[in-house]
Amino acid sequence: MALTESRQYLDPNIISRLKKLDLKAKLVVEGFMTGLHRSPYHGFSVEFAEHRPYMPGDPIRSIDWKVYAKSDRFYVKQYEDETNLRAHILLDVSRSMTYAGQGAISKLEYAKHLAAALAYLMLHQQDAVGLLTFADTIRRYVPSRSVLRHLRVILRELETAEPGTATDVGTCLSQVADRIRRRGLVIVLSDLLDEPDQVIQGLKHFRYKQHDVIVFQILDEDELAFPFNDEIGFVDMETGEEVIAQSWVVAGEYRQTVADWSDAYRRTCGEQQIEFVQLTNKTPFDRALLRFLEKRSRLH
Repeated sequence: MALTESRQYLDPNIISRLKKLDLKAKLVVEGFMTGLHRSPYHGFSVEFAEHRPYMPGDPIRSIDWKVYAKSDRFYVKQYEDETNLRAHILLDVSRSMTYAGQGAISKLEYAKHLAAALAYLMLHQQDAVGLLTFADTIRRYVPSRSVLRHLRVILRELETAEPGTATDVGTCLSQVADRIRRRGLVIVLSDLLDEPDQVIQGLKHFRYKQHDVIVFQILDEDELAFPFNDEIGFVDMETGEEVIAQSWVVAGEYRQTVADWSDAYRRTCGEQQIEFVQLTNKTPFDRALLRFLEKRSRLH
């Protein structure tokens, strides 16, 4: 696959035109790995597969000299119990996630594609991965497994996941934290359109349980840029409440409020050692996958 081809298969709108979710996941991951091998981040793919950089104190006999001959860098072999990861993907399927601005796929569709790609990537590296969907309550829970056939189970759940109504992110996260017994990596895919204090409390619950956490906040570009110029009615997708506003009057205050809201999440997650990544539903998937690999490489 050429580099230009791999880039186009990371475009959410191109991926959304394909019919089968397994094909979408495969193209995203293979396109990403092709681009990764041609980029300065090649080291991540090496570490991710079977190796990690040599550290002072490691036995000399653990150095992989074949890798050294090819890369001129010292890597040591990691055995299966060191490399295997147990991950849980938490997908927000509340009604607000169904929003799609002009020319974009919905936030929920984007999140499903990203979840499928992450599951595909982890299972092909013999990591265990599970899936949980939530809205105002926990909807479906698929425990983590590391066998390849488990991918079909996860993809089927993603394909059949229907949007809920209201949002209660914080409560759902706390409930999930109580349910997951073994320490692992928790990946949250949500727009986080809920009370920030409650969301952070839910995320803190995972950290209290010693889980590592990545939060992918998925927004529509319109929610950030507010590109409206007319008097327009804004409808709450979860309550149906409508507000009429002159967009040119409220635009400045809206953008500042959203910026402050995003900064608060970013700052508080940083304080809790939670990886926070803000994406839009037009962001190529490689940005999210690379942040996942960076996080995974730091766990060992």
